[in-house]
Amino acid sequence: MKILADENIPFVREAFGGLGEVMTRAGTEIIPGNLCDADVLLVRSITTVDAELLRHSSVRFVGTATIGTDHINLDDLEERGIGFAAAPGSNAESVAQYVTAALLVMANRRGIDLAGKIIGIVGAGNTGSRVARNAAALGMEVLLNDPPLKRQTGDQKYLHLEELHDLDFLSVHVPLTREGANRTWHLVDKRFLRQMGSGCTLINSSRGAVVDDAALLEALDQGILSEAVIDVWQGEPNVSVELMRKASMSTPHIAGYALDGKVRGTLMLHAAVCDFLDIEPHCPLNGLMSTSESHEITLRTNDGRSNSQILLEAVRSTYDIERDDSALRACAELPRDQRKQIFTRLRRDYPIRREFLNTRVTLEPFEAELANTLLKLQFKIDRSRQTGLASSDLDNDCTTNATR
Repeated sequence: MKILADENIPFVREAFGGLGEVMTRAGTEIIPGNLCDADVLLVRSITTVDAELLRHSSVRFVGTATIGTDHINLDDLEERGIGFAAAPGSNAESVAQYVTAALLVMANRRGIDLAGKIIGIVGAGNTGSRVARNAAALGMEVLLNDPPLKRQTGDQKYLHLEELHDLDFLSVHVPLTREGANRTWHLVDKRFLRQMGSGCTLINSSRGAVVDDAALLEALDQGILSEAVIDVWQGEPNVSVELMRKASMSTPHIAGYALDGKVRGTLMLHAAVCDFLDIEPHCPLNGLMSTSESHEITLRTNDGRSNSQILLEAVRSTYDIERDDSALRACAELPRDQRKQIFTRLRRDYPIRREFLNTRVTLEPFEAELANTLLKLQFKIDRSRQTGLASSDLDNDCTTNATR
């Protein structure tokens, strides 16, 4: 069996080598000529899988190591009887931590406290629910919108879009769909933005086309929207320079790029391919994750900083969103073709980033409220180095929900 895979799927040779011959290509270089004798195709979002790509192929199974599937023509796969699997939820924690970093940086820049601020979350599934958890841990008031979940559960905590107004922040976590009752293409349009309130900051880490770029630029120009944090772009890798410049933070579609999430995607695809082949999955990746060791940090809690500033230090120790912003913004003055190349390279050569769970924190001196917030954000607290710390000082239940 021959397996053709995007070379940026981590540990793909180790995971699939026991199933057959693994060939890798850059995602942009997966073309029809590569697929003549391939049985399995494994891609990321950079590769469009449609009738054109598959026209002369022998592919029996397609997997994408991503949450979204808008780059896959599922109808074409069904017509050809090709099996399919995605990796829903694999990088949800990574995206939630990206949003957490954005919130803390924006608060620090403005000199405000996030506690009591209102965040609207559109899409409350795998990713949105984690964003809500982290926002609540930061003391924010959380409003949720998710029409499919509301129909499924009848839960009144899922509000109508029209009820999301006078927000401080809006974070979008929906798949890109162009048709049907749950269409999200240009969901965030001129009308939607006008109801947010002039102090609102938009954070988009879902798909670029969920937001109408022209409406967003107009809202920023006219002060209808306060600021924007953009990770996903229409027409990638050819991104809007105007929007890149006007956004407070612009990053190259890397919100979900923590190594942990990528490896989860690899594991999910391995299990799906094994299920398709009707064999027992066996993927030796747990030991390989130790190639990126966890690290320890000590945070001073008595130096006059606010809890938000201390939390920002913890977050920056594992993920510096402003570094990603600077890396993309540096190409704004370059010609279009060079910008496209840099955007692609920033994604392809993205440095190893680990989720918060891999960071062990010591607080000096210990501060229970801050420790519990860090735990809710998925950091670990090093109890062995804390003097006078009783188990009762930390909450056992680190889940928090907040709705209005």
